[in-house]
Order: sequence, then structure tokens, then C-alpha cells
Amino acid sequence: MNNSSSGSASSTRPSGLSLLLRERMELTMEIGRRQKTNRLAYYRPYAKQTEFHAAGASFRERLFMAGNQLGKTLAGAAEAAMHLTGDYPSWWAGRRFDRPITMIGGSESHELTRDGVQRLLVGPPMSEEDWGTGYLPKAALVGWTRRSSASGALDSVTVRHTSGGTSTLLLKAYEQGRAKWQANTVDYLWFDEEPPEDVYFEGITRTNATGGSVAVTFTPLKGMSSVVSRYLLEPSDDRTVVTTTIDDAEHYTPQERAKIIASYPAHEKEARTKGVPTLGSGRIFPVTEEQIRVEPFEVPRHWVQIGGLDFGWDHPFAAALCAWDRDADVFYVTRCYREREATPIIHAASLKPWGPWLPWAWPHDGLQHDKGSGEQLAAQYRGQGLVMLPERATFDDGTNGVEAGVSDMLQRMQTGRFKVFSTCGDWFEEFRLYHRKDGRIVKERDDVISASRYALMMKRFARVKADNAAWAFTDRKVL
Repeated sequence: MNNSSSGSASSTRPSGLSLLLRERMELTMEIGRRQKTNRLAYYRPYAKQTEFHAAGASFRERLFMAGNQLGKTLAGAAEAAMHLTGDYPSWWAGRRFDRPITMIGGSESHELTRDGVQRLLVGPPMSEEDWGTGYLPKAALVGWTRRSSASGALDSVTVRHTSGGTSTLLLKAYEQGRAKWQANTVDYLWFDEEPPEDVYFEGITRTNATGGSVAVTFTPLKGMSSVVSRYLLEPSDDRTVVTTTIDDAEHYTPQERAKIIASYPAHEKEARTKGVPTLGSGRIFPVTEEQIRVEPFEVPRHWVQIGGLDFGWDHPFAAALCAWDRDADVFYVTRCYREREATPIIHAASLKPWGPWLPWAWPHDGLQHDKGSGEQLAAQYRGQGLVMLPERATFDDGTNGVEAGVSDMLQRMQTGRFKVFSTCGDWFEEFRLYHRKDGRIVKERDDVISASRYALMMKRFARVKADNAAWAFTDRKVL
């Protein structure tokens, strides 16, 4: 009897296994709850997103120009949440605010602002019980005001800052026009999607008094607009651009990337997958990257090689290492270098390891005299140990027209006789944006391309790699 009663009682008592399972289930639910209501703590950016964040420490204006669904808006939201809360992770290298701030976040319309900026920061717009599941932690949300003109849209959000005060997020739309962006002085401005020029400059004005920051995240479907041109064609120490292609997005497999690329129409592929402005008929090289890109390989010893230089200070100095397969008449760009505001000593030190035997082609401005030393630019590099060709870059007939050089490059690309190693990121960056305006080539961000063009023009002076000797050139003769 006692044994029976004892057995019955033990059968209703939870076993050790069931207790363990219950504890694990409760733990899993708690982890899920914390992840859901503190999404910011679990943000782990990929390399290009990290680059964009870090640039905020050095540049007032930043553009994250990327293809669709490559994490640009997500990165914008995560950073906005950090600034509003003052809660920065240990890996953070960007700008920090140690006090509450006022921020404006906006997009093209109130609906798009609601479905983009607001959704990622606060949570699903139509489900108030889920507010606090965006990048702003639920515990940091103090309050909000609603916008009557769009269902579920907020006008402002008050956020608890780690310093003890509260930050304010104001949500706006470009469709309101420039005048509606005039009222506030702000510390941080986030444009998600490309703004009209007047709204952009009015927004920047709102940050003048505070020394605030401007972040822009979009896919450049409007082509070489005034805002895009500001970042790409108007160099400034206060402004930078980070470009992301689908190959940089670590959350896609190669198979997924291929499917995504194939899903877009041809005229939008580069904008939507590489973050390249749609240039249309203004594009100088209307060929795809896939037509000219090759994986790196060891250059055969019997191929000849030559380097090209493009001098610069405010705009970058650039160099390209090129190889020519004379049997097949295929010209390869195998290595690139690009650097701003450095002296010939620095540039030459970076290039000499490419080979003391390597001949270097250079443009007409190498004949110009340095204002300080009075010495020609080409002579300065010759003095630093580079084997400079005796004359500026020209074609066989002595001409040196840019259009002729570009035409030669294009014809080679179209016939499979101009290839670029996939590791030459700077070259491809320029290739994507090289364009004409009003029929004329825009001479901006073309430094590495120009260096490779000079090398192509002077390929008749290319030489086979020498192990222990350097070439010297005098009056078009090799010594």
C-alpha cells in the first residue's frame, strides 16, 4: 500500500529530464525576447558597413551608395540608434555623442519614411505592441507623437540616452519640400533614399550650428544626379562615399547572388547590384565588368610588362602595372595603386617593389616643373629609382589624344583583348563611374584608368621581367 502510494506520488512529480527541458525552453524564450527587444545589441556589420560607420569619425558628410538589399538602410538604422541612445559597442570606431541629440530621419514620402526609417528604428508601424523591436531598444523608448497624414506613421520619437537625458528623433519626408526642413537645428541627419538637391542642402544647413553629421544611404537609380555628383566629382575633406556591390554582401551565397543579378533588367543591373549610378549613353565603356574581369594568375615569363603613372596631389596619384600577351595581343591590368597628397618619395617607395626593371609610362604633365624644387615631375621619380621612359606617353605616330586612347581601350574590351585582374578594386571603382557630360569626358575619378591608358599607349616599350637587372632608357633605345 505504502509502496503503491509512493509510486503514484513519484509519477506525478516532474522528472529531472522534464525539468531540464523546461529550463532550456524558458531560456530559449528569454534569449528570443531579449534579441527581439534589444536588436541593437546583436548588430554585427560586415566589412563595408564597418567602413561606412568608421568614416563618421573623419567626415561630416557620408554616402553609403549600394545596390538593393545590400544592408545600406540597415546600417543607417543601427548607427542612428547608437547615436540616439549613446550606446556604442566595443568595436565602434565612428563618431560618438556623449549627450542627448536631435536627429532628423527621412525618405521620399511619409509612407516610405514609415516603412523604412521608422520600421527599422521602432518596429512594425501597424503593430504598436511590437514597437521596441527595431534597432531602438524597447527600454530606451520614452514616448512618441503620431502623424495624422499617414496611418501608423510617427512624427517624433523620444529616446532615453545613456547620459541620463533624452534624445529626439524627428521623422520627415522629402515631399514636404525644403521649407519643412528649415525649423530645426539638429546634430545628426539621416537621408534614406536619395533626396532632392534643395532638401539635401537645407538639411546640411540644419547641422551647421552644431557641427553635426550627415549620413545618406541609397541606390543610385537617378543616375549622375547633383547629389551623386557632389560625392563623386567634388572632392572634399568633409565628404566621402562608400560603395557596396552585391559581392561585398556577406549574407548572400554565390548562388543567391547569381539569381538576384539575373532577376534585374539589363539597364538597371549595375545600379541595383553594384551601387553604380545609371549613366546611360554617357558611359564611356559600355561593357559589363564580367567581359573584362579575370581572376589573377602568374604572368608568364615571356610576356612583356610595363607600368603607367598618373601624377596628382589633390586628386590621387595613381599607378597601374600591366602585362601584354603579344602573341594573342591581349593587354592585362594586373595591379593598381592610388594615393592622395603624398610625395614622390612615398609613391616611389610603394612602386619599386613591383620590379626595379619595370619601365614606366607617364603623361605630358610630367614635363611640368615643381614650384618648390624647379625639377620636372618625371625627373623627380627617375631620381627616386623608377625607370621612367625618356618621353611622355604617345602613340606610335606621336599623338597623345585622350579620345584615341579611350577608343583603343574600348575596342579591346569589346573584342576580348583588354582584361583586368579582379583584385584591382580601384580600377573597377573608376570604371563604373567613367562617363561623359555634354559629350565630353568628365576628368574626375579616372586616375588608375588614366595610368593604364598611358601604359597601353606605350606598350611598345614593355619589357620581359628581368631578375637582377634594371632597364635604362635613352632616346627610345634600351640600354
